[in-house]
Amino acid sequence: MIKMKKIEAIIRTSKFEEIHECLLGLGVKFLAIYEVKGMGMEHPKAQTYRGIAYEPAYIPRTKIEVVVPEKLVEGVVDCILTKGRTGQVGDGKIFIYEALSAYRIRNNDTGEEAL
Repeated sequence: MIKMKKIEAIIRTSKFEEIHECLLGLGVKFLAIYEVKGMGMEHPKAQTYRGIAYEPAYIPRTKIEVVVPEKLVEGVVDCILTKGRTGQVGDGKIFIYEALSAYRIRNNDTGEEAL
């Protein structure tokens, strides 16, 4: 049985296209993206809405989720690290989890074939 990993990354929205192209080049077959808001070491910049200044509590980011065979994990992480890095606070985080199994609903494929 092939081991699989789920990789979640919270990234700058402006870096998504570069990361996406790199992941496609690796052969990543499954990708989910989400618009998220978060907080961390970077502080939100003051904004103005209808003439009133305010400081948002959260910063908009993009969350990427991929499930890949274990052999692709290093490449996926490298894509995210190299294409997502600006060197500034707020570049994001990567989390890696075990993916016990995967199923394709359409035809009951399992494991790597389901990706």
